[in-house]
Amino acid sequence: MNTTTATAGTDGECEETDLAKQIRRLVRGQPYGVLCTQGDSQPYGSLVALAATDDLSALLFSTPITTRKYRLLSACDHVAVVIDSRSGAPDELMQVEAVTATGRVHVVPRGPDFERWAGLLIGRHPHLAAFVRAESSALFRVEVLCYFHVSHFQEVRQWIPKHTS
Repeated sequence: MNTTTATAGTDGECEETDLAKQIRRLVRGQPYGVLCTQGDSQPYGSLVALAATDDLSALLFSTPITTRKYRLLSACDHVAVVIDSRSGAPDELMQVEAVTATGRVHVVPRGPDFERWAGLLIGRHPHLAAFVRAESSALFRVEVLCYFHVSHFQEVRQWIPKHTS
């Protein structure tokens, strides 16, 4: 397995620019991801509708406050989000790309910040507007610390976004 690391904001790195573009294309091209949480001595995966900030430093999703997902996120803020391009065709395995974003999750409290962050998620998923704004739902922001991009089944590259939001 090959591993390459690149950091956003470094000057003159074609690798970083190309990798950031590939990650951006994948994140923006896929409306859903798998949120990975942990709790009760178990890992959990949950499908979520996602949106990302322009600089890819944050991901947004919403969930009802009565769910296991909400309880686990409230107990442990360490998360991963997996986004991939698989189409379901087994013969295309070498063309599948995936990115894992690791980071810390925070509930976005109601108020001006809530509207700004909710606007990003609703802009990507307009059909979820009532759900996102419902009192029975919580909006979460993942502060992405690192992306791991996998292509060709085993080529792994790491990218750290520059936080500007």
